[in-house]
Amino acid sequence: MEQALFDELVQSLKEAKAIARGEAPASRRIKVAPPDVRAAREQIGLSQSEFARLMRVSVKTLQNWEQHRRNPTGPAAALLKIVLTSPDVALKTLHA
Repeated sequence: MEQALFDELVQSLKEAKAIARGEAPASRRIKVAPPDVRAAREQIGLSQSEFARLMRVSVKTLQNWEQHRRNPTGPAAALLKIVLTSPDVALKTLHA
């Protein structure tokens, strides 16, 4: 490894350590808001049990999402984004 690249990596690690300790501000911070599960469900007019079945999760999981005790992640979050953006397409596809 080139010395310049190695020195750059070491400097990056030192900066990360300082940020983690609160000694330096992060250069940028990205915050991704979780999808509004209740709004998605109400937008397509389904009950909690119907929407949970559609999403292939338990009703309890759906309730935790709606009450912000937990947040959907991964494929569930992506599917909720599709439901919010194009509910007709999502319903048509999921019911096929």
